[in-house]
Amino acid sequence: MQRSSTDAPPAGRRHSPDPDATRAIGRALGRAAGPGTVLALIGPLGAGKTQLAKGVAEGLGVTSVVNSPTFILMNEHVGRLPLYHIDAYRLGDPEEAPAAGLLDERQVDGVTVIEWADRLDGWLPPERLEISIDPGPGATERRLRWTAHGAAHAQLARAALGEAP
Repeated sequence: MQRSSTDAPPAGRRHSPDPDATRAIGRALGRAAGPGTVLALIGPLGAGKTQLAKGVAEGLGVTSVVNSPTFILMNEHVGRLPLYHIDAYRLGDPEEAPAAGLLDERQVDGVTVIEWADRLDGWLPPERLEISIDPGPGATERRLRWTAHGAAHAQLARAALGEAP
């Protein structure tokens, strides 16, 4: 069955009781990711965006240390597929992203994880998996809400995050 253009993109929710579970969700995403995957992570400081990115790296078989690239904006890592880990926190304007070479054609062969993706308004690829991470009721709990844009990212979400409710 084909969706009409007025249908909402597939979306869902996940609960993470602690940072290890957040990393496990990331590992599942990394294992299921294919070339051209874009994960747009949104959430407040300390929400777990970097923990999720570390899990993606583990799922891709990256062996180098993965930390938030806040001051250098992007780190590249070698794994089953290249990992492009972007942190848009320090960008003053969304238009700085393409000028800094953060979003370009190299990424079609790898997996791109963008922390603070909401700061790239208007510059995010149209096909992506957006994941919003918010604090939960417990100190280490997190609520993840995801929206898949495009068929490949909807398939990734189903494989790694489960069926949309």
